[in-house]
Amino acid sequence: MTVEPLLADSHAKLRAAFELVFASAATYRPFRPDHIYSPQEREPYDALSDRFLRAFESSLKFFRTWERVHEADVSETFRDLLLRMEKVGLISGLTTWISLRDLRHRVVHDYLPDELAALYAAIIGEAVPEFRRLETAASEKLR
Repeated sequence: MTVEPLLADSHAKLRAAFELVFASAATYRPFRPDHIYSPQEREPYDALSDRFLRAFESSLKFFRTWERVHEADVSETFRDLLLRMEKVGLISGLTTWISLRDLRHRVVHDYLPDELAALYAAIIGEAVPEFRRLETAASEKLR
């Protein structure tokens, strides 16, 4: 078995994860910390958070698969991996992805309404555009 099918499979999973994030982003309405949301009203925000987490993790898996297929060695650190992905043109920059990793950690651990409003806004304003860029770059490189 060649490694190319592994990369194609990883890319397909990445695209599926992005599709869900983009669907949540398309219907996003800004979170109001002063509003008391019912569990049903919170569902779109919970879905956005979960989908962001899944897309971020799928991105990292895709990066590692890309690296195994196209590079002679494997990065030892997260930073090295991101620098390599920046070099090949898959990501816009190291600082953006460090910021997304920090956002991922905050999404997992922050639950206060004031914090949630900022987190959801960051997902929409920072993560979604970067995911769109990655989706385009990955698709072009795999042609």
